[in-house]
Amino acid sequence: MSEKEVLKQADRESQLTHLPHWRYMLGSLRTAFKCSSSAVALEFFAEIGALAQEANHHPDVDWRYDTLFVTLVSHDVGGVSLRDTQLAGKISDLAQEHGAQANLNLARTVEIAIDTDDREQIADTWRAALGYKEQADGSLTDPYGRGPAIWFQNTETPNANRFHLDISVPHSHHVDILDGLKEAGARLNYADAPSFTVATDPQGNRLCICTEVGRHDG
Repeated sequence: MSEKEVLKQADRESQLTHLPHWRYMLGSLRTAFKCSSSAVALEFFAEIGALAQEANHHPDVDWRYDTLFVTLVSHDVGGVSLRDTQLAGKISDLAQEHGAQANLNLARTVEIAIDTDDREQIADTWRAALGYKEQADGSLTDPYGRGPAIWFQNTETPNANRFHLDISVPHSHHVDILDGLKEAGARLNYADAPSFTVATDPQGNRLCICTEVGRHDG
């Protein structure tokens, strides 16, 4: 296995058995670590930076008070490689040294889905407004990883102009989220579960809770 190749699904899953703090979501490895204080989180952040510099491979790290959200992906090859799994293991070791606890229930990502019968007609408007970049699959992403990605769902309805959110969560934690939605009064459609479950709020607005299970590789 080369360090500069996207891991095949079986190899990736094999690697993840040794990385209990991490989940594969939307083509990357993700986790969240909660620390005992903001000072500890910043110290942990700095040491992740040092690890990244040594490995010449840099994760996205988002600091929020006592919690660090970490994403690993090899952008040059377009997916998760051995460089990511190796660095993930080292970051987990650092977390243990700092007493940081992984909280995978926080490892959620949001995408905006726009229904359209003509993606080409509208994509440039959204790209220009947001300063996003177009990906190979036609989706639009924030080059700095701050805003939610936008993807265009093909529909035969002209000018549908319908939006919904896709919220990706680890499969290991999705049941708690679905239970919370039911308690909040949402109706759930499990027809495509566990890949995604459609939730409809009491006023008819929809969102999807998505997991890595059942999604096509790559």
